[in-house]
Amino acid sequence: MSKGTTIKEALSKCEEQNGQKAAESKLVKLYAQIPPIEKMDASLSTLVNCTQLSISTNCIEKIANLNGLKNLKILSLGRNNIKSLTGLEAVGDTLEELWISYNQIEKLKGINVLKKLKVLYMSNNSVKDTAELTKLAELPCLEDLLLIGNPIYEKFDMEKEKEVMIFKCCTLKKIDGIPVVRPEEEDSSS
Repeated sequence: MSKGTTIKEALSKCEEQNGQKAAESKLVKLYAQIPPIEKMDASLSTLVNCTQLSISTNCIEKIANLNGLKNLKILSLGRNNIKSLTGLEAVGDTLEELWISYNQIEKLKGINVLKKLKVLYMSNNSVKDTAELTKLAELPCLEDLLLIGNPIYEKFDMEKEKEVMIFKCCTLKKIDGIPVVRPEEEDSSS
């Protein structure tokens, strides 16, 4: 079996394709590497100007080495093998969007560090317990949430759970692609 592509190798390919140093780029696309990236290594720390990083469609199991990405606003890690949200602390003060659908995340432990997070796309993961949803209330800026395709939808009345989330997360504007209508908004429109 061949070994995976390293971040350093993927960055070199990216530089060849774009004709620009990855360290100077605002948008860095390392998705769908062949062979796939298996590890987020220390080479990521060179991306000091990066505001959007896409490492989707690889075989990454763990979020790591985001320390140098002081300007990161959008992180795309969908379609990997990620099981946990730990490792996001380094981007907790800047990250506004986390696209992490189609992984194996069961618990939302670690999400609370993302103080500026507005968008969380986390569909088709392994969230089974409604208690995990209470952790979303710790995100003071969350506006757009995508959770459809998680086992929680099979076990619970998600319409009721969404009402609770809307109540607890007063900044939410959209859940699963559907605009949030708050009871006070319904009253004022009638």
